Amino acid sequence: MDSTEPARAAVVRDCLGVGLAVGLYGAAFGAAGIAAGLGVAQTCALSLLMFTGASQFALVGVLGAGGAPLAAVASALMLGSRNTLYGLRLARPLGWRGLRRVVAAHGVIDETTAMALAAPTPATLRLAFTVTGTSLFVGWNLSTLAGALGSELLAFPAAQAALDAVVPAAFLALLWPRLRASRRDRTVALGGALIALALTPIVNPGLQVILAAAAVGLGWIGRAP
Repeated sequence: MDSTEPARAAVVRDCLGVGLAVGLYGAAFGAAGIAAGLGVAQTCALSLLMFTGASQFALVGVLGAGGAPLAAVASALMLGSRNTLYGLRLARPLGWRGLRRVVAAHGVIDETTAMALAAPTPATLRLAFTVTGTSLFVGWNLSTLAGALGSELLAFPAAQAALDAVVPAAFLALLWPRLRASRRDRTVALGGALIALALTPIVNPGLQVILAAAAVGLGWIGRAP
């Protein structure tokens, strides 16, 4: 047996595990989309076309809480902006061009980036990205459909309680990586959290995330050398 085969098999096994496990959470998004007032087709279209979980939850969370569409889109874009940095990091090691690169760009998310960069060789990096992205995309979209179709079985209070958790969870997804960084990053992240919490009772849903991020960004620029 080729000495690279065990390494490739291990990469495939780990990536399939991540893709299938995370893909199951699409059911929660399917239910949240219906609870926010979207139809089954609209909810499934978001998973097909956006395919970046935190941004999807942010969008339907703000809409479902009565926020303006502009605030919902801004929150989703803010959470998804990190994928641009992932794409810059992966462009060279993946080395794909043309249509293949366009398709790959749709799959640049947290999980595919993490699994690809953890791979031991350039060849297994591309394999890890492909296996994780494909399994997660299929699992997430099938789970979204199942969650959307099955959400009618939930009582309204249960669906509303799930929806009310979406906006804080989306903001936490943006905040959490900073808590494990430097002391300065933790200070900035916690400052943004406090601003968002203070604004939540007095502004429209979704605006607290935008305003907190703007305040933190201005403070960061002001302190930069």
